[in-house]
Amino acid sequence: MGSDAWVGPWRPHRPRGPIAAHYRGPGPKYKLPPNTGYVRHDPSRPRAPAFTFGARLPTQRTTSGPGPGHLVPARMTVRGPASAPAYSIRGRPRHSTPFPTPGPGRYFPERAGNATYPSAPRHTIAPRNWGVPAEQQSPGPGAYTVPSLLGPRVIGKVSAPTYSICGRRAAGSVFEDLSKSPGPCAYHVVSPGVYKSRAPQFTMLARTSLPQDSTQKPGPAAYNVDQHRKPGGWSFGIRHSDYLAPLVTDVDN
Repeated sequence: MGSDAWVGPWRPHRPRGPIAAHYRGPGPKYKLPPNTGYVRHDPSRPRAPAFTFGARLPTQRTTSGPGPGHLVPARMTVRGPASAPAYSIRGRPRHSTPFPTPGPGRYFPERAGNATYPSAPRHTIAPRNWGVPAEQQSPGPGAYTVPSLLGPRVIGKVSAPTYSICGRRAAGSVFEDLSKSPGPCAYHVVSPGVYKSRAPQFTMLARTSLPQDSTQKPGPAAYNVDQHRKPGGWSFGIRHSDYLAPLVTDVDN
């Protein structure tokens, strides 16, 4: 593009600082909190107190006394019915089982003995058992298992570094069989395109045939010159009678 396409000394150049129009923001995605209502109100705006209307309570109907339809008996007074005492005759109750409480003759205080009467102290001589070896119930020294002090898993002890001894390897030692090592034919030649600049490569496609009609057509032997069509002929028309009068109408005049 030539210099005559631009007006003035301005030319396209890299901006010196960031321009907001070059960056894509979320746009009007963030919504401001509302200023109406009580829930989710804008905290930077004053909020008026909110009041709720309570539900209408049902009216309590209290009765002061019975109405005119309540009939009080004639013998009913403030202290109860005014009548003579009345008694009812119940059936004779059955004899209950006597309580088995022991009587005075069931006690024998003379058999109490030393439990009720004072007596001198009495002692018994037990057999001697301090010289007889009793069965030991406590465990002996062999019942305790002392953890081993060898190895890295010693409880309460600092273990030294441990090493393991591996077996003798045949590779690289004097016992290695060199006849089993790969020979020169086991290595393939690396292509120079791997470690050098590779030249362009081309592939050769198969020969393509020209577009032609692949339908089968008859050859010279398919035609027979001895057989030919008979040329078309002409036929004579119908012979009309001389005595046939032509049809003459008013239109012909």
